[in-house]
Amino acid sequence: MTLYRIGQLYMISKHSCEQSGDGEGVEVVTNETDSHPQYGKGQLTEKRIYLSSKLPSWMKAFVPRIFYVTEKAWNFYPYTITGAYVSFLPKFSIRIETRFENNNGDNNNVFVDKPTPAGNVIYLDILSDPIPEKHYVEKEDLSLWQSSKTGRGPLEKGWTDDHTPIMCSYKRVHCSFEVYGFQTRTEEFIHRNIRDILLIGHRQAVAWIDEWHGMSLEQVREYERTMQEKTNSKLKSIIAQPAAAASRPAFSRSMSVTDERSLKKMGLMTAAMPDPSASAGPRSPIRFNSTTE
Repeated sequence: MTLYRIGQLYMISKHSCEQSGDGEGVEVVTNETDSHPQYGKGQLTEKRIYLSSKLPSWMKAFVPRIFYVTEKAWNFYPYTITGAYVSFLPKFSIRIETRFENNNGDNNNVFVDKPTPAGNVIYLDILSDPIPEKHYVEKEDLSLWQSSKTGRGPLEKGWTDDHTPIMCSYKRVHCSFEVYGFQTRTEEFIHRNIRDILLIGHRQAVAWIDEWHGMSLEQVREYERTMQEKTNSKLKSIIAQPAAAASRPAFSRSMSVTDERSLKKMGLMTAAMPDPSASAGPRSPIRFNSTTE
């Protein structure tokens, strides 16, 4: 498990830095040790994820021109909890529980409460499952990849049945966005993007193994600190709000979940709008399973 943990920390740090720039990306606000009465010592991380231009056009209609998602993660490896929220969208929430185990995804009750219904389980294969074409990188294609340090690779069809060592990342995802007229589309958009993030991230963790293999936990934590400094510096332009943007309002549109006039302007019917306080709860959780070395 330690080897996987180092690879995961390396991947997250490098990926966040690569994806940050031009006022968008991941700003690390807090990264400090923490403890939990049940799970012991761990790490608390708070991030601000700027992603305005990455939203679909229909979603941009009701969010500010510049905004960020706040993500808090409690890492008590091999168990983690991640939560995300947006301050101006009180009905938006994401909660992800993760547990890592040394198996190929065959544990049907990994969270030891009640098994997730089979219809809500998605198995992700970092070798064969498709990713968006814009994220494809040939050297991260695990059907072509080979590690010079470990001699592993390339992966072949059926690798999850006979490959050792093997690790599975189990994820239980709850997402909710209770805005009338947008709930289903938004929740589907979130689930689809979480799936893509998991696939891309785990592919990279394996493909970059020659970069992090042999690191100690202390060394990868130092790498993490270095990359966080680089990542945060890339985002200074949006955090400082340069004078060039002063003539342009920071927000293009903001809408309350009960603002019927705004909804009507967008062509949505409001006659049957339910009372937000009586809204249905989050959809059934989906557990994302992915496997990697």
